[in-house]
Amino acid sequence: MQNEIKSAIVIGSGFGGLAAALRLKSIGYDVTLLEKLNQVGGRARVFRKDGFIFDAGPTVITAPFLFDELFQLFDKKRSDYVSFVELDPWYQFYFDDGRVFNYGGTIKDTEKEIKKFSCEDVKGYRKLVSMSEKIFNVGFTELSHVPFDNFWFMLKQIPKLVKLKSYLTVYQLVSKYIKNPFLKKALSIQPLLLGGNPISTTSIYNLIHFLERKWKVHYALGGTGAIVKALRELMIEESIKIKTNMEVKQILFKDKKAIGVELLNNKKLFSDIVVFNGDPSYAYLKMIPQNLIKRWNKKKIEKLEFSMGLFVIFFGTDKIYNNIEHHTIWMGKRFKGLLKDIFSGDHLPDDFSLYLHRPTATDKTTAPKNCDSFYVLSPVPNLKSKICWEEEGDRYKKKILKALENTILPGLGKHLKTCFYMTPEDFKKDYLSYNGSGFSISPIFTQSAWFRFNNKAEDFENLFFVGAGTHPGAGVPGVLSSAKVLENILKNKNGK
Repeated sequence: MQNEIKSAIVIGSGFGGLAAALRLKSIGYDVTLLEKLNQVGGRARVFRKDGFIFDAGPTVITAPFLFDELFQLFDKKRSDYVSFVELDPWYQFYFDDGRVFNYGGTIKDTEKEIKKFSCEDVKGYRKLVSMSEKIFNVGFTELSHVPFDNFWFMLKQIPKLVKLKSYLTVYQLVSKYIKNPFLKKALSIQPLLLGGNPISTTSIYNLIHFLERKWKVHYALGGTGAIVKALRELMIEESIKIKTNMEVKQILFKDKKAIGVELLNNKKLFSDIVVFNGDPSYAYLKMIPQNLIKRWNKKKIEKLEFSMGLFVIFFGTDKIYNNIEHHTIWMGKRFKGLLKDIFSGDHLPDDFSLYLHRPTATDKTTAPKNCDSFYVLSPVPNLKSKICWEEEGDRYKKKILKALENTILPGLGKHLKTCFYMTPEDFKKDYLSYNGSGFSISPIFTQSAWFRFNNKAEDFENLFFVGAGTHPGAGVPGVLSSAKVLENILKNKNGK
């Protein structure tokens, strides 16, 4: 007699949800994916306006093998669905004194760039990469795909993590090896791409240096949306049911066992397991009956440190800026003070640092002929700051565009062809992000591993989390790995 096929509902279709749906299907689940918006992708959705194509969220692709695995689960090749190309440089840093630092390529390429700022930091960089490899071998290779739902398992890892100096922050670890102030900023900025403050984020996240060295930084031709399209195609081929415009109002329980969901239209859908790909804070506060919750009650969640918010401007120009690389990190004058204002301030700082994405540097299909496509992201305080974005949005947009025009995009104002933006309020509304944070809770040490929202929901049966707010954390490799953790939990549970 054949085993009865189990059913799964996945709430949310970000990369974590898409990967979870595919991994669940590969181990025998009948999967239904529910997406609140009118297209799949979550933060990785696509905006199309005036002939331009804009990726709404993640644009940096590292660890491409994690995407390859999703196709290999069904004996298929990712390259048959979407093409990845390596970037060179990975990022260009633009500093307030006009100097640039091209980061990427070979170690020697980076050392050549470092010499433009400080010859003595070349040896330090080699040591930093070596240390990063050691952290990577534990933090990513050993632990990114295993669950941290057992406190004692986590305790066993502490000696390893202490040996790797995890008690230091990213900025402190970089400062042990790098002395030039410009290089310190550039080489410690990566946690911001995961929602973390380099000054307070555990140095475990220095593994990103080696992760980029090992697999390089890539771009998907057609944009990140092309990856979403490829995964959606794969899901349809494998008979995963995809339902858009379906917002979940609450998760249904029988005692403490998740049994399905209730939609905004009051329709109920039932399943053997429920997987939430979204901000766990929102799920605990809005989707789960409060009388069932022990660990993650409202009081505890309010005490958590959340990631910063994001202000993102999408714009297209009728001029091509050939001097701008695919990824540019535009660094303002302030560093530590600005980070403090962003992560713990109660107002919008007057200055900023920016991440500028120009996909047309690699892929002309993202803009009309003889045009350029951009988005520029500014880390800002989340909604705990009480900033009124209805009042501040237009002013802040103009200020950022003017700063770019005065530095690296001359004549920007008269060449703008289309322009719109998102604020933390949009993240709250569109992605149900608590406090409008860009990446759920911050990746500080006391909010990592077991201390983070567990992949298997505490206090409940058959409820699971994938995405930025759970283990191993934010960023594309992190959310894809969270789906691997889910698969491993279910395989162990089912004795496979």
